[in-house]
Amino acid sequence: MVDTQKKETKAKANPKKYDSLENTMSLGDHLEELRMRLFFALGGLLSAVVICLIPFFFKYIQTFIYYPHNKVMPELTLIVLAPADPFIVYMKIATIAGLILSSPWVFYQLWMFVAAGLYPHERKYVHLAVPFSAVLFITGALFFLYIVAPISLRFFLHFGTFIDVTPSWTLQKYISFITMLMLVFGIGFQTPIAIFFLNRTGLVSIEALRRSRKYVLLLIVILAAIATPPDVFSQITLAIPLYLLFELGILISNIARRKKNTPQ
Repeated sequence: MVDTQKKETKAKANPKKYDSLENTMSLGDHLEELRMRLFFALGGLLSAVVICLIPFFFKYIQTFIYYPHNKVMPELTLIVLAPADPFIVYMKIATIAGLILSSPWVFYQLWMFVAAGLYPHERKYVHLAVPFSAVLFITGALFFLYIVAPISLRFFLHFGTFIDVTPSWTLQKYISFITMLMLVFGIGFQTPIAIFFLNRTGLVSIEALRRSRKYVLLLIVILAAIATPPDVFSQITLAIPLYLLFELGILISNIARRKKNTPQ
């Protein structure tokens, strides 16, 4: 009876701190939570990949993937150099399409794992982040596919003509180029959510983010150089949106702070 009264007194005095102590997870609990979330995420991903392997659905997915090529150089036929190339491409396209299709479920599992280690009053931000993460991931992938990829391919095609090279692109190289950068752009578009989450949970202040602009710009340029093919054009087309998304994250965090401080 006395212990119960003490707990109630502590909870009333500092409910956030009390709740966080009551919900503290051990290392073993965190590992078990990680195992469970990875199992669910992979299960959803594999289910989506199986759906994308069905020929009926694959034909529609293939149309999307070939959109940049058909827009820029419809007369140029993609070639294969090895017997297994068509099968490898088939599996690669289905895997990337499955990841995009299952992204809402995958991001939900990842954010739920993050939420397990947060204070109860911080978990509401996770529920806000889940839908926006999926939307931004899909937006980033489609932004590359429909905007950046045609511009990049046209640049490479004209540059090849400039140095008197006849283009003869392989199917596997084309698919690798498209799918890899779709993933890179999809992940890069998570920047505003990451910044907003770090700010709202008190890990990074808006002032610190503003002071770190020049370092962030340098880091973005380095990451863009690592994540893209070894050409300046692809690096720029990734670095500029990433930095703009960083600024968007600061803007959203600043708006949220003003609303919180505004008297109701």
